[in-house]
Amino acid sequence: MRKDYEKLFTNLKPVEPSAGLFDKIILTIKREQGLQHTKRLIFGFVSLLLISFVAIPFSWTLLVGQVESSGIFYFISTAVNDFGTFLILWQNFSLAILESLPIMGIIAFTVNMALILFIVRLFLYRKRLLLAYPLTYERR
Repeated sequence: MRKDYEKLFTNLKPVEPSAGLFDKIILTIKREQGLQHTKRLIFGFVSLLLISFVAIPFSWTLLVGQVESSGIFYFISTAVNDFGTFLILWQNFSLAILESLPIMGIIAFTVNMALILFIVRLFLYRKRLLLAYPLTYERR
């Protein structure tokens, strides 16, 4: 009985894949890797954008608080109200205004806004929306 089974299986040849099957498998694997990369990239963009949007009120509050406590409004209002004195002592007024600028608040708010603009621009560029808009506008 064993010899009958051996004869039966020795006549069978292994199934050969079709000629383009390997290429199709490789293409499918590359497509899946591209989709995973795109998903990770979109997740990174969205998370950075959310972090930046959440940080806007904090950086704005920091900037406003530092501007209020720095006394820059006092120097500017004095320069505007007493313009003659400002023209005579413009170097001292300018240095006083520059020294009282809230540098940390300005930097925090500017970096936050620049990060938001950069993320939105990069996201639109990745999706080719930034380049597609001028082309559709010219066709009209």
